[in-house]
Amino acid sequence: MRRTNIILTIITIILLTILIILGSLTYQNIQNYISSQSFLKSSLEFAQNNENAIFSIDKITYFSSCYADVSTNSNSAFTISDLYQYTDIAIFISPNQEEFTQENTLKSVVISDIEYSLKPTIGTPNLYYKNINDFATAKFSEENKIDDSITFETTSEDTIDYSTPTLYNNCANPITLGYVNSGIKDDYTLSSTVSNIAYNGSLLKTCGITLNSISCKISFIITITNNLDEIFTCPLTLTIPLSTENSTIYDGSLTLKDSTSYRFIKNS
Repeated sequence: MRRTNIILTIITIILLTILIILGSLTYQNIQNYISSQSFLKSSLEFAQNNENAIFSIDKITYFSSCYADVSTNSNSAFTISDLYQYTDIAIFISPNQEEFTQENTLKSVVISDIEYSLKPTIGTPNLYYKNINDFATAKFSEENKIDDSITFETTSEDTIDYSTPTLYNNCANPITLGYVNSGIKDDYTLSSTVSNIAYNGSLLKTCGITLNSISCKISFIITITNNLDEIFTCPLTLTIPLSTENSTIYDGSLTLKDSTSYRFIKNS
């Protein structure tokens, strides 16, 4: 009798163990199914939301040059102070529709998560808001330096005060930024044989600055909120142009009109 009870107990334990394992497997399968269905639903919704790009970036224009303060000493030699390389950047957002609606007009634009994926080995790189009226000039203001992020206001007025970050809500004007790598050379005396100092990219060559030493890549995210309060994001990585197939910044300045195909992804 006692032996029979032991056998029944063992069988009961085995059956309970099997039931627990089966129950656990069934629960996991149900959870996996629910997760897969949720992922599928989210993927379908994401695909539907982004079937047609509402906003894109089809063109980016760059202007690269260099500037410095130059003085002449008593020996007729030239002294360079604060040699800096700068690149002005114009990012053109396209609304991708013939007519303007609340969906394809801007409520706000934010640039955030600014990082240097490649930093120059000499100098100090910074990014600034650039007044479009000063584009392709050596003008920049420390008041417009961008630390972590920058928010662009939007307007439908006829005129804009370009001294502050403002965009037409129909994307009529580009995002304008200024990249500046300052302090490349300071208190650097040139030979007296150097004449006709040019305040442009040729100074880099005159001062023996290699292009590799000032190469830079900047990455950031542009976030658009439209007038339906829908949010769109686009990550960018920009390589500061210092040379093309036909010219380099050593020639004085460099202009690059880059055709792009960045699309903003709708997040909500």
